[in-house]
Amino acid sequence: MVKNVGDKEFFDTLWESAVALRGALQPSEYKHPVLALLFFKYVSDSFVEFREDAQEWVKDEDHEFFEMNLEDRDLYEAGNIFWVPEIARWEYLVDNAKQTNYAKVLDDASKAIEEHNPELKGMLYRGFGLLKIPSSKLGELVDLLSSLSFTNSEHRSADVLGLAYEYFLGQFALAEGADAGAFFTSESIVKTLVEIIAPTRGILYEPAIGSGGMVAWSEKFMERNGGERGDISVYGQEYTHTTWKMAAMNLLIRGLDFDLGEENADTLLNDLHKDVRADYILANPPFNQEKWGASKVANDVRWKWGTPTDSNANYAWMQHMLYHLNETGRAGVVMANGAMTSTANTEGDIRKAIIEDDLVECMVALPPKLFINTQIPSCIFIYNKDKKRKGETLFIDARHLGRLETRAQLVFDDEHIMEISQAYHAWAKTEFAEKDSKYVDIPGFCKSAKLEDIQKTGFVLSPGRYVGAAEVEEDEASYQEDMAILTEQLSGQIAKSVTFDEQIKASLAEVGYDI
Repeated sequence: MVKNVGDKEFFDTLWESAVALRGALQPSEYKHPVLALLFFKYVSDSFVEFREDAQEWVKDEDHEFFEMNLEDRDLYEAGNIFWVPEIARWEYLVDNAKQTNYAKVLDDASKAIEEHNPELKGMLYRGFGLLKIPSSKLGELVDLLSSLSFTNSEHRSADVLGLAYEYFLGQFALAEGADAGAFFTSESIVKTLVEIIAPTRGILYEPAIGSGGMVAWSEKFMERNGGERGDISVYGQEYTHTTWKMAAMNLLIRGLDFDLGEENADTLLNDLHKDVRADYILANPPFNQEKWGASKVANDVRWKWGTPTDSNANYAWMQHMLYHLNETGRAGVVMANGAMTSTANTEGDIRKAIIEDDLVECMVALPPKLFINTQIPSCIFIYNKDKKRKGETLFIDARHLGRLETRAQLVFDDEHIMEISQAYHAWAKTEFAEKDSKYVDIPGFCKSAKLEDIQKTGFVLSPGRYVGAAEVEEDEASYQEDMAILTEQLSGQIAKSVTFDEQIKASLAEVGYDI
């Protein structure tokens, strides 16, 4: 077994090797077979390990599986294990990796797993034969992934796959750039949302579920706070079929109770979960959607606060989520900054009506460069149907937080996320507030505002309008350090300028011109 199988260094090596095998494929094409093979590896390892253990259990008179047949599907169902037919087991796939028709071998494996596990019908990738790479490349990829073991690990096997799955999704998102938005929300934003909404028990709904990353972090939050698998039921919907499949696989490997509908569908035009009333909603819907089909749902029951227009779907999404919250539910929504201020095409009227209904509990302004796929300024809306602080809204300006990981990518470290989430929990006096913590307004960072304050701004929700400027202490030492750095830089520039002047003079002298 490979050591440190769950470490980032291991996944880095695995990723680099996998990319080297992809040939002429684009990341958007390559991610589906890679993630599918990760899933194959997991279900096969889990099946084989369970089967080996069951060989002893069926002989033990005191065991619940005593005298059960190892070929009995009920045995594996009782152990929450997918039945993996021989042609889909990893050993078989490795043994046949040199076959010239290996793409068909892999597609047949997908088909066989689906046929033997009805709950997986239509969810697995079956496009290996359509890839524009030689079968030998697929065989090499299978050999490579063999170094990843999901058994006999210090981690729970589903957790190891979860780590691998999330890591690969993140890397594919970085590789795809602007095209990644359909399936990936940056970890910084996901963690911040989850830490504020704090899902622990009940129904979690994601109307634009992507690849299921928010559910994955919600599961971790729940378990970290004493919850158990089964405490949360997941409902979700996704527009594209390939992303719908990715989400399904991501949730399946975690053993979560979920319903993504029978197929992919447009959430705003074809709501697959009309009767769901959720305890928690997490969402990063598409920003500023135009021509989304407003006329098709013009009289929809969801538009309680105003009918959205076809020029922008932001408040269609937010009203959709408010409709799906139960009477004590909370929602965290990532949205374009324009939704906080816009007065165009009834958006201002809808926002005003929602504010006057006292549903906006918290607003968080986010810094730029948190998203991989867009530089549109963004924020977080926190809605609560059961606010404890009636007539008040917390404004948090987090635009100064974060760390530049690359020139183009900003990230929140854990301390940044906790600074934001603890400001909220201390203000709202939730059970997740740190012991003995007490909320205070901090100039430049957070401010608790009353409804009258929001009315005076024309119902603008930008945190910068409320938190004011941070207090700045004059620091003589810092001033001296900054001046020393600037002076050194200026000296260097002057020296370079003198050198360039001499070079120019010499070049002109060579052609007969003296200065």
